[in-house]
Amino acid sequence: MTKGGQEFLTLVRERGYLHQCTDIDGLASEKRIVAYIGYDCTAPSLHVGNLVSVMLLRWLQRCGHKPIVLVGGGTSKVGDPSGKDESRRLLADEDIAKNMAGIKNSFNRFLEFGEGANDAVMVDNSEWLDALQYIPFLQKIGRHFSVNRMLGFESVKTRLEREQPLSFIEFNYMVLQAYDFLELNRRYGCQLQMGGSDQWGNIVTGVELGRRVDDTALYGLTTPLITTSSGAKMGKSARGAVWLNPDMLPAFEYWQFWRNTEDGDVARFLRLFTDLPMDEINRLEKLQGEEINQAKIILATEATAFCHGRQSAEAAAKSARELFASSDKNSSGDLVSESVNSIPRYKIAGEDLARGVSVLDLFVLAKFSSSKAEARRLIRGGGARVNGEVVENEMQIVNRESLDEDGCIRISAGKKRHAQIHV
Repeated sequence: MTKGGQEFLTLVRERGYLHQCTDIDGLASEKRIVAYIGYDCTAPSLHVGNLVSVMLLRWLQRCGHKPIVLVGGGTSKVGDPSGKDESRRLLADEDIAKNMAGIKNSFNRFLEFGEGANDAVMVDNSEWLDALQYIPFLQKIGRHFSVNRMLGFESVKTRLEREQPLSFIEFNYMVLQAYDFLELNRRYGCQLQMGGSDQWGNIVTGVELGRRVDDTALYGLTTPLITTSSGAKMGKSARGAVWLNPDMLPAFEYWQFWRNTEDGDVARFLRLFTDLPMDEINRLEKLQGEEINQAKIILATEATAFCHGRQSAEAAAKSARELFASSDKNSSGDLVSESVNSIPRYKIAGEDLARGVSVLDLFVLAKFSSSKAEARRLIRGGGARVNGEVVENEMQIVNRESLDEDGCIRISAGKKRHAQIHV
């Protein structure tokens, strides 16, 4: 049964998704909501920084409403200036198509797609943007936009204040995004656009365009910018973006990202990034001291299950338990378990291993260090292990005798990063 707008908004508030809304009373009165969020095709996968919006669409659908995933086959040719200090690199059509396919895969475990009343649909805005006739478009749509006001939007103002160039094509982005909202309302009855707080100006522009052109009531809702307790931007790790697609990041590394959540963020992230019931989250929120690690493990496993499946998430958790146990005992600790297969693997040539390979090269190969100098610092700090043993000599060489019974060499950087080296 469809839950009305009020129940959806109650959930959105309770779990921490609500930042701003153009007309919260009007949206609450809607019996059925059709809402969209747009994603430009700038990479072959979404990442953790996109996850708040993905989860928001998921909750919208679970409340009985209809989500629209808008992929920007058209707007990706322009580039959104929001939150950017410089122009994006313009992508070729084939790159956009490849990235679009990857983004579609990102949603498969979060939403139910189909033809039903509240089934999600995925729409490409190139369907209407590519067919626009520029001069007639400016006459019909462009006249509703004030350049004075556009210059005042944060995404434009910030770029100009920093004396970074803003191309004319980028300046048109907010016009095209507003037009997307108008088209989605005409085609699908979409009344609500959602997005991050940096999209507020663009969303409001779309709401106003709907009123001016079609005299229709549209709504906008934004989510807060998610940062960690230490102030870091959500979605980045020491190795770069934390991708949602399994072919972009192994399950173990994805699980480990969530397991490393700061203590002060655990309860908030359980609300935002899992669909655990609030009673369970309230229980986990009360855990203190060492017990908070139980909540982190639950967070990591639940979040990983979305992208990688429940079996891979539990295998990653099992691998971590075994590796930590081995590390705590400070023994060679042979790990014989299927779950270890979720740990990142790297290959090395058999002839190289026969001659002997420097441990410095292994740590660079596994991306634990960006250079041999950085690997040396890791070793000197006591944070490097090979097969469970602390590396004390930075000139140490590994060879075929270092292979365990499973034919691999296990290396670790601290207690949280692990890899297997295979011939």
